[in-house]
Amino acid sequence: MADVSEKQVGGAIENVDTLEKPTIIDTKVVLGDEAFNQAMIKEPPIPWNAIAFVLYGCSAIGFFCSTSNGFDSSMFGNLLNNDQFLAFFEVGSVGIKAGIVSSMSQIGSVVAIPFVGPALDTWGRRFGMFIGAAVIIIGVIIQGTCVHTHSVNQFMGGRFFMGLGVQLVSSAGPCYVVEISHPAYRGTVTALYNVFWPVGAIVASGAASGVLNHAGSISWTLPIWLQMMFPGLVFIFVWLLPESPRWLYTNGKMEQAKDFLTKYHGNGNPESEWVKLQMWEYEAHLELDGADKRWWDYRALFRDGPSRYRLMANCLTSLFGQWAGNGVVSYFLAGVLETAGIKDATTRGHLFVAMNAVQIIFAATGSMFVDTIGRRPMLIWVNVGCAVCWIGVTAASGVQASTGSKVSSGVTVAMIYLFQSIYSFGWTPLQALYPVEVLSFEMRAKGMAFSGMFVTAGTLVNQFGFPVALDNIKWKTYAVFLVWCFIQAGIIYLLMPETKNRTLEELDDIFRAKNPVKASVAKRKLELDQNANVVGIVDLENERDRV
Repeated sequence: MADVSEKQVGGAIENVDTLEKPTIIDTKVVLGDEAFNQAMIKEPPIPWNAIAFVLYGCSAIGFFCSTSNGFDSSMFGNLLNNDQFLAFFEVGSVGIKAGIVSSMSQIGSVVAIPFVGPALDTWGRRFGMFIGAAVIIIGVIIQGTCVHTHSVNQFMGGRFFMGLGVQLVSSAGPCYVVEISHPAYRGTVTALYNVFWPVGAIVASGAASGVLNHAGSISWTLPIWLQMMFPGLVFIFVWLLPESPRWLYTNGKMEQAKDFLTKYHGNGNPESEWVKLQMWEYEAHLELDGADKRWWDYRALFRDGPSRYRLMANCLTSLFGQWAGNGVVSYFLAGVLETAGIKDATTRGHLFVAMNAVQIIFAATGSMFVDTIGRRPMLIWVNVGCAVCWIGVTAASGVQASTGSKVSSGVTVAMIYLFQSIYSFGWTPLQALYPVEVLSFEMRAKGMAFSGMFVTAGTLVNQFGFPVALDNIKWKTYAVFLVWCFIQAGIIYLLMPETKNRTLEELDDIFRAKNPVKASVAKRKLELDQNANVVGIVDLENERDRV
């Protein structure tokens, strides 16, 4: 049995060695930290009251930060399906020119990386969202007015600014959502963040499909102008939101941090188990003079083994999410559908809209299961499922290329939809949740810049490599994803720890363990007294070893 004499449990220090041994009246086997689980037992959260809904509303503004990436990838995929756009810029739906035009936003994202940490750490998560939204709006204006100047360079310059803004806003958004969310449903709420990626995508594809057959430049400029809709909402409403309590605490505003926790996590009760637990953890884990206070200081990311492990988990997840095959489906779906024998632009446009609807449904459903299934199993099995889908896509598109049969064409499209459903169920929620929660507060803003760098690197490979591959080797391109998804599943199994059933600060113990993966999945038996206080902890793994 573990010694809990100096263990923080439910916000109070238990000192059982100096007291008469309490009577154990109940035991519970749990996965995760004992303090988190005791708070769940003593004060079950109330997710459907008025205060909780206010907090969800705050998170929803953060969710809008996720729409820009989805909007851009879907919009550009639709623009490459638009004959008037292709004629204006003299590009094809696949090939190196398509890759260059689409990739300018990723180049902007790379340039923004050094500014992410300073913006979020120095002025707060809200400022990061605000400045990112403002830069996106500038980028949209530059893109939208290029039709009057007939300047391809101006359009590409606008996409560069888009990338700058998207990098800032997509780093700030998940940081804000994960830090304000109640620990009991942090997983579900933060997972819902990335559901707004396909929400942005369906607005883009719906608009592009609706005006596809209109004469003139409106058929491709309308979707471009709509790109500022969600960033505009962030720009307007972000200063009405409360700031992250962790940012407030580390910037000397302890009372404001406690007020936030009392109002939104304790339902107005300053003695709430959740308030006491988190305030104790802030005091124990958050650095008041850490590297986040120095814009130039990235040492926290590489300081020791646990920090490097955290950054590795963050960056690999960000990269793997781009290399499962979704990038080629999002940006170059027109070319993918051409290899499947779908030649009609209007039909392809309708398939774009339907694809985004499928993404929303399955991503929202998957978000509901991140705490039930767990992050680690979902990451493993979604990659296995994607690999199986690519087997079907490769086989069906190969048959279609050699025979031209309608059946193989239909099967190819069906397998692409099945891939997108599986990807959306597992990868879409976890792309936002897992990278941000594996980072400590001191690392989070700068670490999310690294996450953005790996996302950008993965996307650049997609945008430069795969349109050329589709142009040259056609359907054989899909065999790359088939193999790589299995490799990703294996790496995740070996290296990625589970993060559910813990507060963000409690994850420190996992990454300090000799084997973080083993520590993260270890189950414990909690021994409870009549007041539901933990008075004993039995490590079931060690107990089995003794037996």
